[in-house]
Amino acid sequence: MRMLFFLILIGMIVSCGKKHTVHIKAINPATGQVYVGLKYRISQEKTTLWDEKTNEIASGELNENGEANATFRRGNNPIRVQVEWPSNCCYSKNDVYYIKGDGPIHEVLVEFAECAYLKLSVNNINCQGASDKILFDMQPEYIPNYNNITPTEKLGCYSNTFIESQVPLGFWEATWKVTKNGLTTYHDSTFTMNENEHYTFTINY
Repeated sequence: MRMLFFLILIGMIVSCGKKHTVHIKAINPATGQVYVGLKYRISQEKTTLWDEKTNEIASGELNENGEANATFRRGNNPIRVQVEWPSNCCYSKNDVYYIKGDGPIHEVLVEFAECAYLKLSVNNINCQGASDKILFDMQPEYIPNYNNITPTEKLGCYSNTFIESQVPLGFWEATWKVTKNGLTTYHDSTFTMNENEHYTFTINY
């Protein structure tokens, strides 16, 4: 029984003492640019019946390649990786990332994109009557399931210029479906916005 106890104890020590390496890289998915000098922090969080404790494991700044590495021994609690936002940021992914797996190497790819300004103008320039219909949508090509701009359906002799919105820069795709006189047609277009650019996209149908 004593030998079994020691074996279990040794197993727990070895498990909690395994080395883990976290590799962080921060990029702009629209431009391929890396982010140099952003601060990062790696910590281990532990929740008890009474409170929450945070133990900092590593911190610093991303290097000239937009990367950082940290090797440490961890326990059984999740590891939190956090990278600060760059200025003028309108999109982030994995800026706060929790590591829960047991693998020795953990890749954390962080994504950011700066802001541009988009104005949308939609105009039925050849209205056929109240049964006319348009359904339009648009999104950055590098952000799956982007929902800040939702598919919108308008009827009749519709014409409107929307208020300018702050959106992530980069390559965008617009799609719209038009129904007139019972005939439906499908359309699409692409455009690119740079940081702080004020861009107007017009749909005349």
